[in-house]
Amino acid sequence: MMFARFYHRLLEFYAVCGLLLVSASCTLVEERIDRSAEGPNVPADTAVQMQLEAIKEPDKIAPRTVPPGILKISITEAILLCLENNRSLVVQRLNPSIQQTFEDQERAVFDPATSADVSAGRVEGERLARSGSETEDYTTDFVDGIISLEQYFPTGTTVSLEAGTQMNDSSLYEDSFYSTRLGMTVTQALLRGYGTDVNLARLQQARLDTRMSEYELRGFTEFLVAEVERTYWNYALARRQIEIVEESLKVARQQLNETEELIAVGRLARAELAAVQAEVAAQEQALIEARANKESIRLQLLRLLNPAGPGIWQREVDLVHQPTLPEIKLEDVELHVAVSMRMRPILNAARLEILRGDLELVKTQNGLLPLMDLFITLGKSGYANSFGESIDNINEDSYDALAGVRFNYPFFNRDAKALHRRALQTREQAQKALENLSQLVEVDVRTAYIEVNRTKQQIAASSVTRMFDEEKLRTETEKLRVGKSTSFLVAQAQRDLLVSRIAEVRALANYLKALIDLYRHDGSLLERRGISAPGREPVRLSKK
Repeated sequence: MMFARFYHRLLEFYAVCGLLLVSASCTLVEERIDRSAEGPNVPADTAVQMQLEAIKEPDKIAPRTVPPGILKISITEAILLCLENNRSLVVQRLNPSIQQTFEDQERAVFDPATSADVSAGRVEGERLARSGSETEDYTTDFVDGIISLEQYFPTGTTVSLEAGTQMNDSSLYEDSFYSTRLGMTVTQALLRGYGTDVNLARLQQARLDTRMSEYELRGFTEFLVAEVERTYWNYALARRQIEIVEESLKVARQQLNETEELIAVGRLARAELAAVQAEVAAQEQALIEARANKESIRLQLLRLLNPAGPGIWQREVDLVHQPTLPEIKLEDVELHVAVSMRMRPILNAARLEILRGDLELVKTQNGLLPLMDLFITLGKSGYANSFGESIDNINEDSYDALAGVRFNYPFFNRDAKALHRRALQTREQAQKALENLSQLVEVDVRTAYIEVNRTKQQIAASSVTRMFDEEKLRTETEKLRVGKSTSFLVAQAQRDLLVSRIAEVRALANYLKALIDLYRHDGSLLERRGISAPGREPVRLSKK
């Protein structure tokens, strides 16, 4: 009965104190830490979404239903398939969730912990007899039991609650002796380890690391979307190149037949036949190269899209969209540079690295201080010849109190000073790295802007070249028929027209790819494609 009453009181005591400790700890931690550092306190968003169709949690994404047979896709469907099925993205998408587990580890420092210890034993020995002239044998049985609840707070305060009981039954005495104690110990850091800033620094760093992984995921997603679009247009170019070469080969064979007929009627010398035959052979060789190139790009596109279903590598791909000149008015280059300074994931990750360095300085500056802790221990005890009476006697006048200060400081304190110097230099290095990255990003944007303008001008120039080459071939063909040209000149004109036709289509594809690169370099590609991904909000550094 006494045991039941004791443990009932003990459970009530610990339940109330435990709830108070947990509540206080959670309140302090959540009020001091902001996961997004200038954003709302929400869980890390590791989903990649698209406005056309939302993609939820990575492990719950159902593969897009794609009909078997020829894969007929538009550029938008290609991007969606890639975001849903690409295996590289599946791997990268897990990084923020993995990184967030380090946050839980750091938060665990402020979780309450309970412990219990029960021991029992016997001592058989001799001691000086009470008469003082001889020894006497004795036997002592003892049982010790203690249970404690401890909580560490971000303020640098440690609170420990204890409840314990002891029993001693010695042959030297007629009755057993019981003592029961309830106590509390509070330890407060006064110098090193004092304050929420230093004690929450590791947790804040872990949350910054999670945000960095989100920006890395965004950067990878941008690269992947750009790669899909570039491969899409490369495949369209390869298909069109095959069509052009096939048409050119058809014309070359037709020219071979006409040459043979002219030779047969005596209007051309047989020596003219070699140039035409060489041109047909060259066109056949170009067709072989074009078909092999198209197959290689098809495999690359299938790897990026990874459509569900068996026989992925045997599937043919049919493109809905063909390269066309978009009606885009390019903004001023300074605007693209300004956007890149805000949106480029690599710059935002570098800014987070600086914020992380600031927190490291908080930790190392605190480490320069001596360790000085104030501790106070209070307890109430009950003593009696029985366990039950010892519990009841807790309300008596017996108590214990202890207060003191604990101090420790190593001579020279070289370890802490070295850590602080390293933190200062690392913080300066991160700042210099950000300045360097900013310059590199600006060069990338300006170079991409120049490339967009160059490729756009090449479209008009290549179109004019193609028209002149068509006219040159027509002229040389007519001259050959009347005997005023040679088969070699006609073959050369055919080859020039083939090159200019392919160059015209390539110029358009290069312009589309140059736009993609510009939008990727300024960090706006996902926004322009209507894709929502982690790391959308820019990181702002506080001005000091």
